[in-house]
Amino acid sequence: MGYQYDDQNIFAKILRGEIPNNTVMETEHCLAFHDIAPQAPTHVLVIPKGPYVTFDHFAQEASDAEIVDYVRTVGKICADLGLEADGWRLISNAGADAVQEVPHLHVHILAGRGLGRMLEKA
Repeated sequence: MGYQYDDQNIFAKILRGEIPNNTVMETEHCLAFHDIAPQAPTHVLVIPKGPYVTFDHFAQEASDAEIVDYVRTVGKICADLGLEADGWRLISNAGADAVQEVPHLHVHILAGRGLGRMLEKA
């Protein structure tokens, strides 16, 4: 599947410095920041700096260095914020059925309260 990256999406604008963010961590290959509409007491978004639309797009086309940096950054954020003790959730939405709102790969790190079941039976 060919992925069409829209360089006018809000995360691309954040990466270019056109829109401010509340940075949690920045590395060579990714940026993590607090969500502007948090769904839990801790709600951090982690995005790669490269033009990837979804997690599968990233997994197939990103360099090994990008992938390692991204995964390790998620782990470091969880450790730095002390999330291991009570638990946390990692979510990545891909495409229309998953209600992906921004066409740039991002994962949500959610913690700080009981999060309930991930999905209810239909």
